[in-house]
Amino acid sequence: MLIASILLAAAAPAPAGNVDTTRAAFTKCLRGYLKKSLEAKMGDAEFEIGVKSTCEAERSAFHAAVEAANRAGGDSAADAKDNADMQVDDYAVNFTEKFKDYSSTNTMPGDDG
Repeated sequence: MLIASILLAAAAPAPAGNVDTTRAAFTKCLRGYLKKSLEAKMGDAEFEIGVKSTCEAERSAFHAAVEAANRAGGDSAADAKDNADMQVDDYAVNFTEKFKDYSSTNTMPGDDG
């Protein structure tokens, strides 16, 4: 039984690694949305609304990974969800601020976002 438990634990994905992978995919998608929105001369309010609903698959995967990592770290389900919600919201705020900065200076981000 002990061997089976060890094998199951070894086969489980590392929560932190999954968070890093999903975070990278989510921010890559957000950078793409940022650039497209700047090119389209989108307004600040429109971007702020859109950034919260774009990249749905990447957002969901990142949220789930953060939630799972927090649960694996001992957080309650409610705390894990709240933390994941906060991290997703922080990215929306961060990218909205970036959009406003680039838009106000009529510049574009580099390839690294």
